[in-house]
Amino acid sequence: MITSAGLVLAGTFSVLGVLPLVFLTEIGFTIAVGVLIDTFLVRSLLVPALVLEIGDDVWLPSSLARTAGQGSPGSAAGSPAAQAE
Repeated sequence: MITSAGLVLAGTFSVLGVLPLVFLTEIGFTIAVGVLIDTFLVRSLLVPALVLEIGDDVWLPSSLARTAGQGSPGSAAGSPAAQAE
């Protein structure tokens, strides 16, 4: 989903490359390359690697960080009924 959106956005900015104005061509090319780098390198490789490296602290400051030690948020161990017992 994110990859296809990145490709569409990069394609949209690359259309600026066919305009006769040089500065718009340069801006379009630069943004398109930046979006492709963000799509394929950052979101596909860097973010999952950082999540594995950081661990449960990646969810800070959300409520998911508070339930990380009690089981996953969708499990029975993390539910309020299980905590009351």
